[in-house]
Amino acid sequence: MNAMEKDIQKNRLASLNIPSLTGGRYSAEAPYSPSPVSALDRWMARKLLDLLGQPPLAFVLWNGEQISPSGVVPAVRVVLHDSEVLHQLLINPALHFGDLYTAGRIDIEGDLVDFLEIAYRAADSSPKYQKLKNAQTRLFYRPRKNQPKDSRDNIHHHYDIGNNFYELWLDREAMQYTCAYFPSPDLTLEQAQRAKMDHVCRKLRLKPGNRVVEAGCGWGGLARHMARHYGVKVRAYNISRQQIVYARAQAKAESLDGSVEYIEDDYRNITGEFDNFVSVGMLEHVGPNHYRELGDVIDRCLLPHGYGLIHSIGRNKAEPINAWIEKRIFPGSYPPTLREMMEVFETRQFSVLDVENLRLHYAKTLEHWIARFNRHTEKIEQMYDRAFIRAWQLYLAGSLAGFAVGTLQLFQVVFARRTNNDIPWSRAHLYREP
Repeated sequence: MNAMEKDIQKNRLASLNIPSLTGGRYSAEAPYSPSPVSALDRWMARKLLDLLGQPPLAFVLWNGEQISPSGVVPAVRVVLHDSEVLHQLLINPALHFGDLYTAGRIDIEGDLVDFLEIAYRAADSSPKYQKLKNAQTRLFYRPRKNQPKDSRDNIHHHYDIGNNFYELWLDREAMQYTCAYFPSPDLTLEQAQRAKMDHVCRKLRLKPGNRVVEAGCGWGGLARHMARHYGVKVRAYNISRQQIVYARAQAKAESLDGSVEYIEDDYRNITGEFDNFVSVGMLEHVGPNHYRELGDVIDRCLLPHGYGLIHSIGRNKAEPINAWIEKRIFPGSYPPTLREMMEVFETRQFSVLDVENLRLHYAKTLEHWIARFNRHTEKIEQMYDRAFIRAWQLYLAGSLAGFAVGTLQLFQVVFARRTNNDIPWSRAHLYREP
């Protein structure tokens, strides 16, 4: 690990800024001396269950007492280590649960993903909880902006925490930190990520000699794949310094630096004319206020005969991302609905040619990521600390649960100019062997 990565990791831990973590590494012991359980404590535990519509969950208080819905066999037990946890969960559960779990003041007895799926389904179907969430959003939600400087800070917070960290659990070939594609459920992660890249390339109808621009290229795996297997020239933009450094080194090592150009710059500064525009996993960081701006960028760079594809996490209902995710993990992020995504296309009259939802493919991708992450927790704890591990386990498990229950979607949208009639008559070309 170089000096830059060490500084990045130190700053990343400081950015968690969780009060109960200050003063040392994570401890499984509660940061407060537990007080005797009171009638008010029991009432608050029951109130939380009532807000969620009496789901099959049990709260285990710090004296071992269990509170659960009457006549319900709990599928998962939520262990609370001190009385202040109950106060914090009632004030703002969307934000505080993540901090409390990260700090070890809440533990889950049972599978974390199972617990989150139960909680998500319960919260989504409970009018009481939805009313509370709407009020808390109005009072507390202050998303970070996505102007150029803000975007750079937001991306730095999540992606520039050390390439060696991501190498531990992403696919070993292309470092794809986006949804894989599983034509067959028994594929390895590496095979599924190659299948995803081929799926994208076929949707773009790439031909040798095409000029492709990629907005938000991650560690550069898709750009290299397009150049190597489809004979195209790629200009890829990214504002993550660590990802650009990695991508350039890989392109040189694979003798692709003559076909792929990685540019450390904002998507708003894309210049040139291209046969194809592609963006995989960036729209979540653009922000709805900038969708028309992105549409303007595409309009000025896409040639009349060109095709484009945007691949993005999304939602069925327009609402902010989870407050803890936005504050601690992915600042400035927002998964749009399809209606909101249309702001990119409608103002410049792009024709949407194909929409595919791969949310269950993302759930399976996350299963692979979580398994690999958990195999490396000892090494990750040496790099960061135990609180970091708990935060990322919660983030990954919460993402898996979100895709599994349908609170999150994964949209791939193919588009072209309205004057372009050179479009496929069927989807047959998407399923040919690459």
